Amino acid sequence: MSAAEAPVAQGGGPVRPSGLLDVLGVASVVLDAEGRIVLWSPQAEELFGYSAQEALGEYAARLMVHEQHIQLVGQLFADVMSTGQSWAGAFPVRIKDGGTRLVEFRNMRLLDDQGDVYALGLAADRSTVRRLEQDVALSERIVNQSPIGLAVLDTELRYVSVNPAMAKINGVPAGDHVGRTVPEVLPLADAGALERAARRVLETGEPLVDRTTVGRTPADPDEDHTWSVSLYRLEDAMGTILGVAASIVDITEQHRAGVEAETARRRLAVIADASARIGTTLELDRTARELADVAVPELADVAAVDLLDAVVEGRRSTLGPFEPAVIRALAVRAEDGEDALQAADPPGQLVRYAPDRLITECVRTGRPVVVPQVKDEHLPRIARSPEAAVLLGRAGVHSYLAVPLIARGEVLGALDLKRTRNPAPFGEDDLVLARELAARAAVQIDNARWYQNARNTALTLQRSLLPGHPPVTTGLEVASRYQPAGATTEVGGDWFDVIELEGGRTALVVGDVMGSGINAAATMGRLRTATTTLASLGLDPAVLLEHLDKIASGLDHSIATCVYAVHDPRLRQCRIANAGHLPPARVRVGHPPELLDLPTGVPLGVGGVPFSSTTVDFAPGDELVFYTDGLVETRSHSLDERLGFLLTLLDAPTRPLEETCDLLLRTLHHPDNHDDVALLIARAQELP
Repeated sequence: MSAAEAPVAQGGGPVRPSGLLDVLGVASVVLDAEGRIVLWSPQAEELFGYSAQEALGEYAARLMVHEQHIQLVGQLFADVMSTGQSWAGAFPVRIKDGGTRLVEFRNMRLLDDQGDVYALGLAADRSTVRRLEQDVALSERIVNQSPIGLAVLDTELRYVSVNPAMAKINGVPAGDHVGRTVPEVLPLADAGALERAARRVLETGEPLVDRTTVGRTPADPDEDHTWSVSLYRLEDAMGTILGVAASIVDITEQHRAGVEAETARRRLAVIADASARIGTTLELDRTARELADVAVPELADVAAVDLLDAVVEGRRSTLGPFEPAVIRALAVRAEDGEDALQAADPPGQLVRYAPDRLITECVRTGRPVVVPQVKDEHLPRIARSPEAAVLLGRAGVHSYLAVPLIARGEVLGALDLKRTRNPAPFGEDDLVLARELAARAAVQIDNARWYQNARNTALTLQRSLLPGHPPVTTGLEVASRYQPAGATTEVGGDWFDVIELEGGRTALVVGDVMGSGINAAATMGRLRTATTTLASLGLDPAVLLEHLDKIASGLDHSIATCVYAVHDPRLRQCRIANAGHLPPARVRVGHPPELLDLPTGVPLGVGGVPFSSTTVDFAPGDELVFYTDGLVETRSHSLDERLGFLLTLLDAPTRPLEETCDLLLRTLHHPDNHDDVALLIARAQELP
């Protein structure tokens, strides 16, 4: 290995050379005492254009200096050789092609071991030197005046230099950085992560650009700042690794603005999500679950929706300062928190919260309650019981927020929020979002609870107008079902009846008033009463329907369908008339189930169209199945297809009637058919 390849460092080991002299292209020329050239470096060949063979032995002044400068150069040469004082400066030199080049010189006297004197000239192109000087000056000015913090770390990641901006950012004088590592200068910041990142840049050469880091420095030890950090590996012209350069920009204000913008965007997204997801039905419990699902995990790790029991029952509730709150839990949602779920009130359960509980304070005052940092003494005021308080502590509840659910000026209940996994406490932005969610959801919850109360009233009325259990009749076994519509729609006007007649006969009735709600239920009750009264007169089914048609026409133009059948066990027959209703099905042992072929007739209330009666055989063991359209109609299947399916399910004539009722409802009543169902099955029996 040559000396050029392995110079010796001050510490002893070889290091790679710097490339700066190569950039300058420094040429070496040695003259003897007479001024002849005795040594000529390759760089001199490149700088002056003369080869070593052309230059060696020649007088330097004659070869390289114009005649007008000969005397001056001779004097300078004599001074260096006689006094030993070096001379430095720029001088025009004649080069081989006849042109002139301005060259920067450093001239000095040499003395060998024989006492002979020589002159050494080190030369570089003046324009190259000037360019490097300008680059250095510009770099120094930029570094010193830059508002960006700049630093250079050596290969051991110790500070070599920092600019004034970096010293100001760190709050440490520039001189106190030199020789120290980043963790030593900045113990309050996440310096370890920065040092690891710098190590990767040093090892891989891949720059790290605009990495955001948050921390504190001695310049402002009480406030977090956000910086954008970029790291680059430094190498010289020969590829020698010199260290790492760091640039740091304080972006605290931009970061805060970005966080605020992101918070606002997230808030709008959650609100938009809530608008789409909350209130999809008028079912109270489902609306509460939808609110809890939106709140977790976007806003909290645990969410509960609780209503005052008086509100659920349709009464206004006002709490005095010393009154407990009787609350009905509607929904609870937790993000992977078994203890938190156990501590929450189970949906549907009534719970009494003492006057000092935070949720009681929330619903009493109608104002939010926030505990940013939950401590042990807060848990008993949050939980429903001491046992629940222990569970909340074990779940890691560290922040609590309750916001009232207020609709139309009435406090309905509260949205109860807790954080366990999310490390951030509830803040002002969370409160704003929670209040917005609660305000939107409260209206939907209020609509649902009023609808549910109205629906319960109509359903109660409807059920009160239906027979509780079909009476035991001569020659018949009877089973029935009434199933109200789904919770998202109003009650309907479906009904059935079993009426004992003289002579051991029995009237079987199934009807459906068009429309829904209390009006439909009331109309159904009036038609049922009229049917019972007319049946007692022993009228033929067709005549009875004609009378019902006139009655329906007088009931605010109500329309209803109806099938009326009279069973005579002695004749083993049924006489049936139909007013626009779906045909009954007959099931006989040894025969496939069938739909009775009856004249359909027109619905009751249309008027002016006569009805007709049909007699069908109905022997012991035979079954008649009466039903309303809610059992078989769907949006996705044809009516013929559904009626065929009904007959398929009736292929077991010996099955108990109660089981048949359950099978038909379970299998046929489709979820997308929001209509109520009346079902009546009669099986003929042998007379005693």
